[in-house]
Amino acid sequence: MSFSTGQLELVVLLASLLALAYAGVQTVLLLREDEGTPEMREIAAAIREGATAFLRREYTAVFAVGAVVAVLITIAFYNASVPGWKLAIGFLFGAAGSALAGAVGMLVSVRANVRTAAHARGGNLGATMSYAFRGGSVTGLSVAGLALLELVLFYVAFGGNVLAMVGVLFGASLMSLFARVGGGIYTKGADVGADLVGKVEAGIPEDDPRNPAVIADNVGDNVGDCAGMAADLFETYVVTAVSAMLLAYLIARVQTTFPNAILYPLVISAWAIVATIIGALFVRMRPGGSIMGALYQGLAATTIVGLAGLYVLDVELMNSSPGVFVATAIGLIVMVLIVLSTDYYTSSKYRPVHRIAESAQAGAGPTVITGLSVGLESAWIPGLVIVAGILGAYGAVGWNGWGNPVDSELGLYGIGLAAASMLAVTGMIISIDAFGPITDNAGGIAEMAKLPPEARAVTDPLDAVGNTTKAITKGYAIGSAVLAALALFAAYTFAAAAQAGISWTAFTATLTIDNPLVVSGLIIGALLPFFFTSFLMNAVGVAAQAIVFEVRRQFREIKGIMEGTAKPEYGRCVAIVTDTALRQLAVPAAIAVVTPLAVGFLLGPTALAGLLLGVILSGFPLALTMTTGGGAWDNGKKFIEMGNFGGKHSEAHKAAVVGDTVGDATKDTAGPAINPLIKVVNTISILFIALIVAHSVIGI
Repeated sequence: MSFSTGQLELVVLLASLLALAYAGVQTVLLLREDEGTPEMREIAAAIREGATAFLRREYTAVFAVGAVVAVLITIAFYNASVPGWKLAIGFLFGAAGSALAGAVGMLVSVRANVRTAAHARGGNLGATMSYAFRGGSVTGLSVAGLALLELVLFYVAFGGNVLAMVGVLFGASLMSLFARVGGGIYTKGADVGADLVGKVEAGIPEDDPRNPAVIADNVGDNVGDCAGMAADLFETYVVTAVSAMLLAYLIARVQTTFPNAILYPLVISAWAIVATIIGALFVRMRPGGSIMGALYQGLAATTIVGLAGLYVLDVELMNSSPGVFVATAIGLIVMVLIVLSTDYYTSSKYRPVHRIAESAQAGAGPTVITGLSVGLESAWIPGLVIVAGILGAYGAVGWNGWGNPVDSELGLYGIGLAAASMLAVTGMIISIDAFGPITDNAGGIAEMAKLPPEARAVTDPLDAVGNTTKAITKGYAIGSAVLAALALFAAYTFAAAAQAGISWTAFTATLTIDNPLVVSGLIIGALLPFFFTSFLMNAVGVAAQAIVFEVRRQFREIKGIMEGTAKPEYGRCVAIVTDTALRQLAVPAAIAVVTPLAVGFLLGPTALAGLLLGVILSGFPLALTMTTGGGAWDNGKKFIEMGNFGGKHSEAHKAAVVGDTVGDATKDTAGPAINPLIKVVNTISILFIALIVAHSVIGI
């Protein structure tokens, strides 16, 4: 059966609308549920108000910068082969799409949290888990639907010119960077400050209403773990799909061999919508089952349905190519192995988390050291998985028969397909992730509203699992980022060669380790993630310090807080951490944009190629170390809170809280921000390659 380009575009469009329709129906059903007691509603309203205020201020600042960047793009590419106005429009819509994805995710989360807490009062863990997951599925399907809708509309509007869509990538990547950095600084500044004064100094529970920073902490769960995450994975979705499309567009051999190669990644994404909706039906807790087991049922169903669809799509659209099917299957296998590896290192069921909890008996120092050890170790298995995936996908599509060399051009497209096939589970992965902040907030509301023990018996285990689901999503995001970035790097080399007027093989022949420009770029690129994250870690410290001083002031000056007879000034802490986060995000964002442009224009496109590889090579293990290690620290603390090694208020618990505060900055701020950093550096390099080739100081 043959399909025209128009028919494939229509299929993709309908799939995106199906995702948005599903999300809309689920939202209506979610909002019909009970919000609980007046006190619960008041607490939820304060969280919602703080989160909305932060997002409004952040987006206002970001879009002011975006408007200036759009004007600069229009002017810089006025006479380019792709007109500047097209790139600028794509940039604005890419940024707006990422922002909208973040806003939708957060607006659902801040309404589902109180309703989840209300569900928990019935003491039914399975029903409450299902409700919280439905809230997460709204975010998952909204992000996937919005991303796919934007991609297919721009593809049609630009007449199939994928290079013109690079502006969309840059806009989505830059917005994602702002959202991840700003939200991450906010959430962890509030969280660390609240923990240090509340848990360690005052000895009160995590979400005790006497803590002035408790509302800011719960707001942070939404602006960082929900809005920031949704914006990030919207960008991951867009960049991953277009990276494969770019390779097909730039490599003539690919189009000759596979006529549907350019649209194929979007068709994979369309089938992914169906697979996710089917998978969501399998997220149910069986009698005697576990929360994580129920979530994994949905992920497994989505993967199986996705794999079956990939086989059918290969037969119908890609000439029944065994190599194409193997490459796409490899993408799903990589996803599964990264998820399992992350689960092992962050779940309280396994030895790594137990090691951290056990070390806390000796104090804060051993806790931090052990957590660092776990984080560093956790990068090893995913790294080997990515290597195997790259080699397998490259060899599968580029294979020319026994004894013949691999076709490098087709092999590179295979890597892009492996990255694109990971999109088959993006909707489910986001749904599982968004489950985390909803249950975290539900636990906070339950404690602040003093709900009965049976409610906390439901929200506490949900919160603990949510910690692992958030870690899994970060591992998935950075894994897909590496495959997508390698595809983008390959696209960069083809674009650079074309702009320089030389063959691709001639350009890549200059990328050797005996070329000082390449080595210089590699070193700068390898250093960039470390330099970038240093500012984020410091920013969390600055925000946490401000919160610590403010909470101490209120405890000292407002009489009756600890007795419960006076109400803390929650709004003061929200305002402080909002101002600090917005102030601190400017420098890291500037570093991400300026560094590749400076290297490109000063040292030329070969040095810039080295920088792109360096960022990928160091950013991938650093991000995994930070995100997985941070999740392990957090669950080590929760393992002690379950009654192990002395339980709450023990010396081991105090030491574990210190480890958790270190992990907070790494897992929710610095580590996740490396994902958009890698993509921003790659997309801006492709966007500006024509100007870099024409105006670089040193040249090729």
